[in-house]
Amino acid sequence: MPKPKNTKLSVFKGREARLNHTIFQTLTHGVPLTIYEIHRQIKTQRGLRHTKYTNVSRRVKALEDSGYIDKAGTRNTQAGAQATLYQLTTRAQVALFLSQISPDTFIKEADEDTLIAQLAALTLFFEKTSQKDKTKD
Repeated sequence: MPKPKNTKLSVFKGREARLNHTIFQTLTHGVPLTIYEIHRQIKTQRGLRHTKYTNVSRRVKALEDSGYIDKAGTRNTQAGAQATLYQLTTRAQVALFLSQISPDTFIKEADEDTLIAQLAALTLFFEKTSQKDKTKD
């Protein structure tokens, strides 16, 4: 039997994969957080205790630029400054779900209604991307 292909998403590959995943997990609770609060929660996790604030800040901003995290407003800090609040986008939530299950397992174990909904979403996606390709030509 051939070995299954690696289906990791690009956001969860490479050097920053672990930190990206941890940032996503931190923001899944639905409450928008500041970079400082994200950093504080990351430092409580084993293996990430020595993570520097600047690395978390850089990752959050890179994830924002790539469309995985959005600004959700601002909040006053104790020092009197305004801190930006961040939350996950739908793209990040889908990426988290897709990272937890392989497509093969999903197809084998999902019920008919779920598969129909997935088929409709994929069909819509392919129609939109093919229209974009036609308008570029």
